[in-house]
Amino acid sequence: MTNKKIIFAFISICFYYAADAQQRQDSKQLDNHISLLFGIGQITQHGFNVEGNLLFKRIAFDYSHGVSLDLANAELEAGMDKNQGLAIHLPWTTGFGIGYRFNEWLNLKAEPKWHKFELYYDGEEQNANTLINDYTTFTVGLGLYANIRPFKNQHNFLKGIMIAPNVRWWPQISSSLDDNKFVYQNNITNQQEVHTARQIGIGNTPFIANLSIGYSFLF
Repeated sequence: MTNKKIIFAFISICFYYAADAQQRQDSKQLDNHISLLFGIGQITQHGFNVEGNLLFKRIAFDYSHGVSLDLANAELEAGMDKNQGLAIHLPWTTGFGIGYRFNEWLNLKAEPKWHKFELYYDGEEQNANTLINDYTTFTVGLGLYANIRPFKNQHNFLKGIMIAPNVRWWPQISSSLDDNKFVYQNNITNQQEVHTARQIGIGNTPFIANLSIGYSFLF
């Protein structure tokens, strides 16, 4: 099953259960939360991501910031960047989201995000002298989040543990590159190559799937 099919299946299941749960929960008051979460997917990219969430009545708000994410050549999808022998470093990716809580555990947010890309040759030390080029991109999309508290009925510190699987669609709106690309002399292929500003998601697409873990405080 492809990544897109997995993401679509997850979204469909979430919306199905959200519609059913909302009907049963409309007469109940939603708990208000402040949460601090850390992304697991970013750790696999040798980086770090922290996210602060506010869930207040039907409003869902978050701010997240990721640092030092790496895509080495061996991890890139077949195509432009892999064939050019590149390694891609994201010193930061940041932004916020605001949206609607369907029920206690599911919300959908609109998310403007900014991403910084740096290009190097794979296997070389990454510093100012080896930098090929850098640019920023701006994305606007949607994020569907499940905020699950597996121990919410406990009466100890376990009560606040939160697990947040999520899927996001962040299409690129613009980049700092002229015409969204640049031409450079590649030292690996020994010819001029074109690099097009990347999408931020899986396989150079706008789609992202991740899992965050953290702690939630009721107020």
